[in-house]
Amino acid sequence: MPPPSATEPRAGDEAKANTVAPHEPGLNQKEGKMSMLNFPKPPKFDDAYKERAYLKGRLAAAFRIFGKYGFDEGVAGHITLRDPVDPTTFWVNPFGIAFSLMKASDLILVDAKGQVIGGGACRLLNTAAYMIHHAVHSARPDVIAAAHSHSIYGRTFCALGRKLDTITQDSCAFHNDHVLYESFKGVVLAEEEGNNIARALGDKKAALLQNHGLLTVGQSVEEAVFWFVSLEKCCQAQLMADAAAGGRGGETQKIAEEDAVYTHSTVGSTLAGWFSAKPMFDVVHKETNGDYLE
Repeated sequence: MPPPSATEPRAGDEAKANTVAPHEPGLNQKEGKMSMLNFPKPPKFDDAYKERAYLKGRLAAAFRIFGKYGFDEGVAGHITLRDPVDPTTFWVNPFGIAFSLMKASDLILVDAKGQVIGGGACRLLNTAAYMIHHAVHSARPDVIAAAHSHSIYGRTFCALGRKLDTITQDSCAFHNDHVLYESFKGVVLAEEEGNNIARALGDKKAALLQNHGLLTVGQSVEEAVFWFVSLEKCCQAQLMADAAAGGRGGETQKIAEEDAVYTHSTVGSTLAGWFSAKPMFDVVHKETNGDYLE
């Protein structure tokens, strides 16, 4: 017998309709909740060293994704991973190694004082990477990974000195969940500037660094990477939409607050970020034959 539709009267409650939309046509609310129990989730580990090995592989894959999407600009850009063995330290890319060639064995381990204490043969540390990411990881115990790069649409939009408008379903993921950091004092080489960025970020998932670029964070490498990729595309979409609307003497249509908040709860969650990134990681693994794991 097929499940009841969203508007079929329930036994003993014929006068009321089920106004909660199902996840899929023909799927009622109860069955929808049950199906969520089987939704994929990040792997769990009972050994921190095994978790470290796995996460270093994911971080190396993240750099391959950044390279594939053209988020490299010379030696600029960095993604960090909080170390599960010693959470006061983090893994990051060595300065000057191409994103598209990154391997797990290349990554370097940095302590709270900015000293490289482990990792690959090239142990050059980007000072800006330490100043920004150390501050963010220290201020946000929930942040496992943080990503920053000088992507073309992100840095272009960041020159406007404004936050993103909620004009698409994808931009709802950042609705009331990103900030504008309005200060620019050159390359972040001072501890104070890193702390100011972390303070401005607060509990949000992303920051638009004015005259600089994008910064995203997540409770997994995958989440941080997906928010960066998505935010970059949202910046591109708004730049195009604003230009088109302006050319017609109008303005873009904004999503209503209630609808934006509701959509954010669906597309902007931690699990949504992790799961949305999975296809990108799968493709990179296939395309590279997994050589980033070396």
